[in-house]
Amino acid sequence: MTEDEQAIRTLVESWMVASQAGDIDMVLSLMTDDVVFMVPGQDPFGKGAFAAASQAMAGTRMEGGSEIVELQVLGEWAFIRNRIEVTATPTNGASIRRSGYTLTLLRKEADGRWRLARDANLLAVEN
Repeated sequence: MTEDEQAIRTLVESWMVASQAGDIDMVLSLMTDDVVFMVPGQDPFGKGAFAAASQAMAGTRMEGGSEIVELQVLGEWAFIRNRIEVTATPTNGASIRRSGYTLTLLRKEADGRWRLARDANLLAVEN
């Protein structure tokens, strides 16, 4: 495994740990300023909308895991295909479990750190 591949795997693990801890600032630090998220049923959105949605979910308990199925580094860009399972439990509601795949583009920034730049999230609610 190359140094870049290990750094990307560490980023994914850091994202999951920070998400489960409710550490929104850490999650935001793992993405580029021009990040674009694509999810079913919504127009693409950026970092500001992600931060606002995360703030609105404050107090929600997150549990889950991810498995990188494919990782390719192509110079200053890389992509991962990731299988994710996550359960969100709001403080006053029933748990919602989602699972599925993401296709994520990462970019190596000027500081040498990999950050999430584009993400197509195909997670679906499990019944």
